[in-house]
Amino acid sequence: MLDAAAVVAQLAAIVGEKYAFADPEAMAPYLVEWRGLYRGKALCVVRPGSVEEVSRVLTLANMQGRKVIPQGGNTGLVGAQVPHESGDEIVLSLNRMDRIREVDPLSDTMVVEAGVTLLRAQEAAEGADRLFPLSLASEGTCTIGGNLGSNAGGTAVLAYGNARDLVLGLEVVLADGRVWHGLGKLRKDNTGYDLKNLFIGAEGTLGVITAAVLKLFPRPRQMVTAMCGLPTPAAALSLLGRAKAVAGNNVTTFELVPRLGIEMSVNYMGCRDPLQGQHPWYALVELSSARDEGLEGALEEILGAAMEAGEVEDAVIATSLDQRNALWKLRETLSEAQGFEGGSVKHDIALPLACIPQFIEECNAALEQAMPGCRPLPFGHMGDGNLHYNVTQPVGMDKQAFLARWDELNRVVHGLTARYGGSISAEHGIGRLKRHLLAEVKDPVALEMMRAIKATLDPKGILNPGKVL
Repeated sequence: MLDAAAVVAQLAAIVGEKYAFADPEAMAPYLVEWRGLYRGKALCVVRPGSVEEVSRVLTLANMQGRKVIPQGGNTGLVGAQVPHESGDEIVLSLNRMDRIREVDPLSDTMVVEAGVTLLRAQEAAEGADRLFPLSLASEGTCTIGGNLGSNAGGTAVLAYGNARDLVLGLEVVLADGRVWHGLGKLRKDNTGYDLKNLFIGAEGTLGVITAAVLKLFPRPRQMVTAMCGLPTPAAALSLLGRAKAVAGNNVTTFELVPRLGIEMSVNYMGCRDPLQGQHPWYALVELSSARDEGLEGALEEILGAAMEAGEVEDAVIATSLDQRNALWKLRETLSEAQGFEGGSVKHDIALPLACIPQFIEECNAALEQAMPGCRPLPFGHMGDGNLHYNVTQPVGMDKQAFLARWDELNRVVHGLTARYGGSISAEHGIGRLKRHLLAEVKDPVALEMMRAIKATLDPKGILNPGKVL
């Protein structure tokens, strides 16, 4: 087996000397995920600048049986993008592949490379008077390749769907270096299997996404945003149903936040309390439309009826962009704010909508029984059934002692999730964090099919080994 210097020399012959390196200091940012849960080692890092270079890198790696870890913006939350501790893996960073190849407003599509940040994709769409609706807190640094590899969700799934729903075609390099040229713009194509959905959500275990055809939509001409104070999650569910009945697909966001979350963002992130009084629960509701009128009246109608029914105790409608941004800041800074309260055991679950209120009540009680004083913090994308069901440590408890019980709290949340017919991973993926749980929650036949697909597309097992399966 060649040593690291020889491998780097071979890779440098493909991508250029600047873009293949094994220097520990230069590699450091590629070896740890942002929360610090996983810190790996690597043989080297390689940064190809074209699909041809990716193809040659994978051809070489496959011939030599070298393991390759595809990486985008390194913002993932389950450790899929970080190498293991063995030090024999190559990190394949796609962030040099950052061209927007085409924006086609007539067909409502654009073709972007995997290293384009989500924010740049949004801006490119806006420049053509269109909308690319995927929206995440990390959009300034996460990349399209990573978004597709994890089938990212975000705050607009209610209206537009997950990342998978926003793709028409892909360009993918397979483990042996072959390139699948699947960058079609067709909305209808029934010529066999829909291959793109094999790779979206596969977390780089089946192939390396190098470019994608993304769907665009009419750019909203009007958005109205409200923060509502609510007595219960059941009231939030009723409000959601009322909003959809009045505004239909114009309901683009419905985020649920408990009082504890509001307090954290106010105390640590420079946010202001959105309402004069305090309420047990809050809903951030946003309507948007390609028309420039009518939404304010619709939102007022929704909130007025909800107040009469006792579903909403108080509400504020943003009257300026600054006010809208302030309401969104309460939600978007919540994950960061939790860190100031000590340890947090995080979950990313999906549930049938109708079950959410009962689930929250039962899960909160079960967590309190398992660890008295722990502070459940279920929040997130209630509109599409996705909750980030986090658990903050009890006040005064040692952080490491709390985190040592991660698996115990996992069993409480995930066990109830399974009972309610939910999923242990709604939008973050499986990666390393949940790999050991997959066999417990996945249908055995489904797992067999997944392993068969992996063996077919990556028979030597070089692509992101030890992740997902």
